Amino acid sequence: MIGVTNRPRPASVPETTGLGIPFTDALRVWARIALLSFGGPAGQIAMMHRMLIEERRWIDEARFLHALNFCMLLPGPEAQQLAIYLGWLLHRTRGGIAAGILFVLPGMLTLMALSWISVLWGQVGPVAGVFFGLKAAVLAVVVEAILRVGRRALTSPMTILVAIAAFIALFVFAVPFPAVMLTAAAIGLLKHRLGDRARNAVTRQPDDPSYQPTPRSATPALGRGIRLAAFWLTLWLGPVIGLTIALGPDNVFTRLAVFFSKTAVVTFGGAYAILAYVAQQAVEHFHWLQPGEMLAGLGMAETTPGPLIMVLQHVGFLAGYHDPGTLPPLLAGTLAGLLVTWVTFTPCFLWVFLGAPYVETLRDASGLGAALSAVTAAVVGVIANLALWFGLHVLFREARHWGPFGVTIDLPVPGSLDPAAVLLAALAAFCLFRLRIGVIPTLLACAVGGVVAQAVAG
Repeated sequence: MIGVTNRPRPASVPETTGLGIPFTDALRVWARIALLSFGGPAGQIAMMHRMLIEERRWIDEARFLHALNFCMLLPGPEAQQLAIYLGWLLHRTRGGIAAGILFVLPGMLTLMALSWISVLWGQVGPVAGVFFGLKAAVLAVVVEAILRVGRRALTSPMTILVAIAAFIALFVFAVPFPAVMLTAAAIGLLKHRLGDRARNAVTRQPDDPSYQPTPRSATPALGRGIRLAAFWLTLWLGPVIGLTIALGPDNVFTRLAVFFSKTAVVTFGGAYAILAYVAQQAVEHFHWLQPGEMLAGLGMAETTPGPLIMVLQHVGFLAGYHDPGTLPPLLAGTLAGLLVTWVTFTPCFLWVFLGAPYVETLRDASGLGAALSAVTAAVVGVIANLALWFGLHVLFREARHWGPFGVTIDLPVPGSLDPAAVLLAALAAFCLFRLRIGVIPTLLACAVGGVVAQAVAG
């Protein structure tokens, strides 16, 4: 049966779940996924798909896609939440915790080291060139993400229209992300109710011989849900309340804790949606960092394993570094970065552990699948909005707001075009789309090109 491994279970590993997977085997696989998950959410989701479905058949295809669409609908980074969901499905709460922590740990450690390097030597010759090249390469990486997600999500005229509408709503009218995602879900559900039930069915039925049943441990339980909510809410909001009381509402640590806690609730649409929202708020409202620093952080996050959204740790690091108070700047930056990481990723466990049991019980409901598929289509528009926003700040040194009747659009100043950035972005696009050498070699090539560009200019 698909989803259950046929390998004999070692006698030394007695503990398995309803899906028959030894916990120690799962830990090794999650560690491999964490270390090899480069290239942002698309690459990480593909890695989980290959290791869990294609290589081991621990999870069936229909359940994987059902879980992915649910995670796309949640606020927060979808790849990490998918890892938590699948880990929970295999080994309940401890499996979700193990998968979620391992998924972020390598990226957290390596990005913190890169943040130190950026503030200590980031303006020194070759190091500045490396980050300049990374910023230009990120634009091509995000464009590739649009194409990857688009090929999977835009499978009908309706999904294409949803993606276009989501882009216009975000870029032109600045509609809040939750409203865009909920509207997309409503459109998918309405289309299903109007007669497209068969096409929108996303799971197999119990009489299908390849159907993988839901383990008894994955069924909803009210008492367990209440205990989980109390535990994870305390872990998440305890530091936020404590900092507010101890340091006051205007301290940079308090502002970071409150802002990123709010972000964990309102940023729907996955990692790219979060980046668009946080980049605009952190740069334009709070002035924690400059657009170039945000893009450099995104480039660093692309070169490290783990969630792309780990770049938020870099945002917190720079906020603490630039406003350290009585602490040494590096210590303040490190603590601020770890604080942002905590309040960003802890809520993911809460959302998944509370919602996954109910989603599992509804995985044979084609109406829910239709709604989630429309949300996935809207995410394509979200990524396109991010790509355009980044492109303005990568390729041009200056942009301005324009728009009649309350509509505000960011437009570039033509005379501020950066030729070196254009050439490096073109190099990244050539490496990704023509040579197909992958994200990491592309970023390395552009990093070298950035060093050369800085040397020629300087």
